[in-house]
Amino acid sequence: MNKKIFCLAVALCVSAFFLISCSGGKNAADIAIKAAEEAVNATKAEAAKVVPDEVKSLEDSLAAVKEKFVKGEYKAALEEATALSARAKEVLDAAKAKKEELTGKWTEMSQGLPKMFEDIQGKVDGLSKLKKLPASLTKEKFEEAKATLASAKDEWAKAQTSFAGGDFSTAVSMATVLKDKALKIMETLGMSAPGAAPAK
Repeated sequence: MNKKIFCLAVALCVSAFFLISCSGGKNAADIAIKAAEEAVNATKAEAAKVVPDEVKSLEDSLAAVKEKFVKGEYKAALEEATALSARAKEVLDAAKAKKEELTGKWTEMSQGLPKMFEDIQGKVDGLSKLKKLPASLTKEKFEEAKATLASAKDEWAKAQTSFAGGDFSTAVSMATVLKDKALKIMETLGMSAPGAAPAK
């Protein structure tokens, strides 16, 4: 779908150049701006949550091109709109690559973190059955570890929701923080860190 939109945008921009000589530039610039707007909107739909800064830059550039058109600067508007369509394609490609990278990290974390939480919970359950905690673990530290574990599980559910909603950057960022929390809890409880870390 996006490929078809970009091909159409390029075709329209090329046509616009041919029209510029017989229309005074206004019609050509108008066609190019509409094509650029289609390209930016298509990119925004796919990339807004992955590379938001780049998408914002595209939107700002589109607004600037439209302003030039309103001022009657048709030649400049045509040239910038044509370049903007190409730039939108580059941003979309970059977003797809970033999405693949984040998805890979998430897959790795989603396999490791639940296991860490499970191991920690098992350790907590075992310690809770003891009449006396190990000398290296105070009651305060133990209670703090249990509270942190409960909070981490809630945050993990939120991270999963973010990923399911397409907010890959937020999901991976949250998972990275949760991994650090899990490792600290394990250290507090005297557990060994997993041989294979959930994330690089």
